[in-house]
Amino acid sequence: MTIKAYSIEGNGTFAQDVPAFAAAIRGAGAEIVLVPGVSRAKRSMPAAAMRAGAAIDTNVVAVQAEGDKLTVQRWAYRQRILTAFTRVARPWVILVDPSLFGDVCAQLGVTAEPMPSGAAVETRTTVNGVVAAGKGGESTIKPDSPLLFVAGAGWTKKQADGAAHLDEAAATITGFLAKSGASLGSSKSLVDMPEAAAAFSFMSHMNQVGQTGSTPRHAKGLATCCHGEEPHVVGWRFVNERRAVNLDANCGWAQGKTDVLYVADAFAVMKKVNELL
Repeated sequence: MTIKAYSIEGNGTFAQDVPAFAAAIRGAGAEIVLVPGVSRAKRSMPAAAMRAGAAIDTNVVAVQAEGDKLTVQRWAYRQRILTAFTRVARPWVILVDPSLFGDVCAQLGVTAEPMPSGAAVETRTTVNGVVAAGKGGESTIKPDSPLLFVAGAGWTKKQADGAAHLDEAAATITGFLAKSGASLGSSKSLVDMPEAAAAFSFMSHMNQVGQTGSTPRHAKGLATCCHGEEPHVVGWRFVNERRAVNLDANCGWAQGKTDVLYVADAFAVMKKVNELL
C-alpha cells in the first residue's frame, strides 16, 4: 500500500485548485492520499477527487494501518458517535483534521510535500483580490488558527468602579485577535445580550461555541469571563489545551474542565497580554 501526503498552504481559487489537485492525485501514483482538512482543501478537493476518479472522505480524526488495510475514524451524529470504516476504492483521498495531520503522517511514516497549485486554466473569470466575509471587515472566525479565544458575558458586567466598560472590553478583545491571529468564540449569553450588540459588532451568533453553538477543534483555547458550566464546556471537548480566566475560584472551569485556571480579572490579564504581544 503506497501512501502520499500533501500539505496545503496559502490561498487559491476553486478554478485553479481543482485541476491542480486532480493532477497531483493522478501523478502521485499512490493508493492513499493524505491532505490536511483546511478550508481551502475542503472547498476544492472533493471536485478534484471526482475529476481524478478517486474516493474521498473528510473530517477524519484518526488513521490506522494494519498491513494493506487502512481504517479511518470520524465523528457522526453531531459528534456523538465515533465511527470507524475502510474503503476498497483506490485512490482514496483522506482529509485529516488539520491539528492532527502531522501526528497521522508521523504515525504512518510519511512526510508531507507541498501540494502543487496554481495550474494554468482556461477561464473567463479574473480574480482581482480576496475580500473577507462579513461587513467588509476581517473575519473573526478562523478554523485554521491554532488558538481559540472565547469571550463570555462577564466582559459586560460592572467593574470595580461600579460601571461597565463595553468599549474598553471590545477594544481589548479585538486588539488581542489582531495581534495573536486567534479565532473568536462567544458564549450564548453574550451574543444574545442586546445592550452589548453595538460595542461587540464584530461578534454574531456564528461565533457561538458550546452546547447550542459550534464544536471547534483548535489546538489551544482560552476562555475569558465564561462561567465554565456544561453549556460552555461541551463545545470545547476537542480543544487539546484549555485555559480560562475567571474571578471566581469555584467556577465550572475549576471543576477539572480546564488545564489551567487563572483566578484574575480578565481586563487586567488581557491588557497585559496585549502589551506583551
